[in-house]
This record gives sequence, structure tokens and C-alpha cells, in this order.
Amino acid sequence: MKQDNSPTLQQMLNLPSIKRRFEELLDNAAPSFISSLLTVFNSNPKLRECSPSSILSAAGIAAALKLPINPSLGFAYIVPYKNQAQFQIGFKGMIQLAMRSGQYRTLNSGAVRAGQIKEIDFETGEIVRGEKTSDEVVGYVAYLELINGFKKTLYMTVDELKSHAEKYSQSYAYDLRYGKRSSVWSTNFDAMARKTVLKRLLNNYGIISIDQQSAALATALQTDQAVITEDGLRYLDNDRGEEKIMPFNEVINLHADENSNDELPDDSNDDSEDIK
Repeated sequence: MKQDNSPTLQQMLNLPSIKRRFEELLDNAAPSFISSLLTVFNSNPKLRECSPSSILSAAGIAAALKLPINPSLGFAYIVPYKNQAQFQIGFKGMIQLAMRSGQYRTLNSGAVRAGQIKEIDFETGEIVRGEKTSDEVVGYVAYLELINGFKKTLYMTVDELKSHAEKYSQSYAYDLRYGKRSSVWSTNFDAMARKTVLKRLLNNYGIISIDQQSAALATALQTDQAVITEDGLRYLDNDRGEEKIMPFNEVINLHADENSNDELPDDSNDDSEDIK
């Protein structure tokens, strides 16, 4: 069997150019972020099967957005899919970036129970509230209010969200086809539904511009569920097509510069060799 001589994640993180880039993005927080990245990597067997460069790229996006990648916090995730790592923004991450922009007074999303929506104005999209008749979740709603007074609400039924998930997530479509539970849509529908309705509202009505305050949110929405490559963004788990956009094309230096003096450390000092 041919031996894989490609560098490990630990080896790449030891390169001066990689360390320097994280320090440029995070300053004094760089060591703790790298430690968190290694914890996430070591605790996820599927992530350990992903290419180190894709893991670094996903981590680079999170670092550039100043979002923690600890899964329990819910701000951002590095998710394995088909041996490649994807950056995924969490519900809390979207809220965080929107609030940092200074443009939003209120931003939220949540579940709607049967009877809580009486009707939706077809012209304005405003919701007329009703009385809850049961605890059955029939849909999800997202709401935003800007500092300038603009308000908007977006509602999606559970069936609409399931159709959305089946269309844009190959893993969820696989689960439905074969009765599996491999997709986060299958294991945590509530979290994905809240995120999806909020993301759609922000994409359609939020302030998404290239100014410094709002650029972070725009980048997060664009790179969500993407594998960052030298050619552009690749969306492995949906059918968005061949988009080739990389807002952070130099977020992290995936390979040592040909003109740099970086050398890979000796394998004997590589802690990743002990990963089981």
C-alpha cells in the first residue's frame, strides 16, 4: 500500500506561515483558537478523515469572522462531508455578526405552534397572531428590525422547510430515501429550521453590503456549508452549481509559500500520530 506523505493537520499548524496568519486574524487569541481547533479535530473521527487543508480553510473563515468553533457554543462549526471539511455558521453566529454590524435592533427566529398564526398579509408579509390550539410545531418564523425602523417577518411551514432540506441537502435526501439519520436535518431539525428561516430572511431583507461593518455577515452567509478551495467555494451537500467565489481567498495560507523557508516538523514530534 502506498504511504500517504501529505502533511498532517498538526504539522501544518506548526508551520510559521500558518501560525503567523492565525496571529494576524486573531492576535493574542490565536493560541486558544488553535487549541480549540485541535480539540474539535481529535474529538470527531469523521473530521480526522478530512484533508488538513480543507480543515484549515474552514477554520480560517471562522477565525476571520472572530467566531469560536466549539460545537457546544453554537456559533460556528467545522463539519466533515465526503472527506472534506465545511465551514458552517450557526444560528448564534448569524445573530452575533448581525449585531456587530450595528444595524439591527432585534433579530430572532423560533418555532410556531398550531393556531399561533391566524393569517399572513399577502401584500406586506405581516403576521396576524392567533391563539395557540396545541403544542404541535407547524412552522418557523424569523423577525428582524433595523435601527432605521425597517421591520420584516418571514414564515415557513414545516413542510416547506422539509422540501428545502431535501432539495439543498444531499445527506438529508439520502436519509429520507434509506430511512437513515446521518444529516443534522434528521438529528436536529429544530436548530436547522431556525437557522434556515433566519438565513433566508437576512439574505432577502437584511443589510448585506461590502462595507466593513456588514461584510462579515455577508461572507458568513456566502461561505456557509462550503468547502474553501484554491478555485473557489464548493458546495458538496447541495445543488447550488459551480459557484466560484472566494471572499477570503487569502484567509489562510493552505500551502507553504514556495519562496518561504517553512519546513515540516519531524514526524517523531507529531502528536497526531497517536490519534486512534
